[in-house]
Amino acid sequence: MDGVDNTSFVSNESPRFSSSDDVSASDVTSHDGNDDSSSDLLYKVDDTPAWYACVAFGIQHYLVALGGMVGLPLLLAGPLCIPNDDDGDVARALIISTVFFVAGICTMLQTTFGIRLPIMQGGTFSFLPPTLAILSLPHNKCPSALPSGFNNVSYTLYNDTDGSIIDGTEVWQRRIREVQGAIAVSSCLQILLGLTGAIGFLLRFIGPLTIAPAVALIGLDLFSTAYGDASSQWGIAMFTSFVLILCSQYLKNVNIPFPHYSMKKKFSWKKAPIFKMFPVLFALVLAWLLCLILTECNALPSNPDNPAYKARTDIKLNVLNKAPWFRFPYPGQWGLPRVTLAGVIGMMAGVVAGIVESIGDYYACARLSGAPNPPTHAINRGILTEGFGCLLAGVMGTSTATTSFSENIGAIGITRVGSRRVLQVAGFIFFILGMLSKFGSIFVTIPDPVIGGLFCVMFGMIAAVGLSNLQYVDLNSPRNLFIIGFSIFMGLTVPEWMKANEGVIQTGVVEIDQILSVLLETSMLVGGMLALVFDNTIPGTESERGIVRWRNAKNGNEVLDEKTLLQQEADCYKLPFPTNCCRFSRYIPILPEFMGRYDEDVNKGQSMDFVTKF
Repeated sequence: MDGVDNTSFVSNESPRFSSSDDVSASDVTSHDGNDDSSSDLLYKVDDTPAWYACVAFGIQHYLVALGGMVGLPLLLAGPLCIPNDDDGDVARALIISTVFFVAGICTMLQTTFGIRLPIMQGGTFSFLPPTLAILSLPHNKCPSALPSGFNNVSYTLYNDTDGSIIDGTEVWQRRIREVQGAIAVSSCLQILLGLTGAIGFLLRFIGPLTIAPAVALIGLDLFSTAYGDASSQWGIAMFTSFVLILCSQYLKNVNIPFPHYSMKKKFSWKKAPIFKMFPVLFALVLAWLLCLILTECNALPSNPDNPAYKARTDIKLNVLNKAPWFRFPYPGQWGLPRVTLAGVIGMMAGVVAGIVESIGDYYACARLSGAPNPPTHAINRGILTEGFGCLLAGVMGTSTATTSFSENIGAIGITRVGSRRVLQVAGFIFFILGMLSKFGSIFVTIPDPVIGGLFCVMFGMIAAVGLSNLQYVDLNSPRNLFIIGFSIFMGLTVPEWMKANEGVIQTGVVEIDQILSVLLETSMLVGGMLALVFDNTIPGTESERGIVRWRNAKNGNEVLDEKTLLQQEADCYKLPFPTNCCRFSRYIPILPEFMGRYDEDVNKGQSMDFVTKF
């Protein structure tokens, strides 16, 4: 097309697009100059898109994570005894804003100082079972409201389980304080494991036969979440999926011209694969607009008992009307957290499940974003940062802890944008909107079937990424086929049986019952642990197990020598400040120099294992 400028679509910091006629995936090259078009990534982990592209991509990740982050506080509103009145709507909005605020801080910390992969941090369902168990204890049962006008006050009072007369605000704040204390104290275990490098020690036993079922089960286990949202109105859900698939798969190579202004060339035209860059945004906006039109035309049922009622855009307006314009969340905003032994022990099961889930997410995210497999020090640092995030969530009162968000990892696979900077921008957006409660509440009105349609595609991508690790193993080996099949099957079967038989585990100790229930109800934990045990106990060569190819793999089947791979890991996972100023740096598990001994061994020509050696 005449008049189309061939200049780069990204900022000067990143040579991601070459100066060809169109901006396309075939123009993608790695930072070291090697052709890496097979990965088909628009931006890899270390690339920096232009600021306006970062903002657009960041908003897209914000919208993807929105459903899960909003869903948890709304799900816990009932068990927390938050009333269904105007005050209750304000409470929901404030908790949601706090979740956004903490998610923003944790995401920026994780992408900058933690694992340094483009990974979103947000509320996790791993802590939901112990949280519900705490809130189901006798002293946390929801109290009955006293008669209107009791004590000559205009607001509703409640006779709490301890006999005290309190208002509706104190009812839910007393309960959330107990949840806060359990999350904050149990998170210290996660901090300890990351800081001491104990997590890195465990990685010596993890190979592709462990990662494949663990990551695949993350996506497969989420089918009920996608089904629950999509089933309220399958037509709208499938329309959302259709637009997402159309943009990300069929129109991915269509370059759209758009006007551009610069001081040097004034107004000009550029081309970019807009559909490939923003498929989630297109799908979300178009489906949301469709729901709005159907709502205004009264084409959707107005009866709350009808499942399609959840497709309306006017059923969550109370959150928007009651949310304040500006509010700065702060530690202890609901009062001083209360610590109980039963709550802490129960929450530790959520910590274990969250750690296993996060390690699987790290490997999935690294593969999708064009990064090497994360080294030991990066994983230690990632777990440490997540532990700090859980501690922050506990003292701030989000009603849940934080962990890596699988939904956003799936979005990387769909959009092919794996830039770390994009997720840092997304974290900043969450941070700002956590204080601008009125604006953030707008997105709470996204209908459930729209979220469900997005999840149907993204969760499938997560499962596929997990299974892609099997390319490194010998699939003609009966040993490997048994491990894969049995671990995935049991990873789906055992949690379903646990959910269908609540309270079946009765050891006589409530805390132990809670821990075992949480562990056995987590699909990726069950499947991953079975695969881990069998892969390390059933005889098999490293070549048969895929260890050699997996450890040396970088984006596909490219096999690198150990020294080159170590250099790539150092470039990708190094901290943004010098860490070699102390002679003891190599003995600190969270610093890059912890891997420095590998460089010494490589230079000496010695044979070594760069993942398992300490």
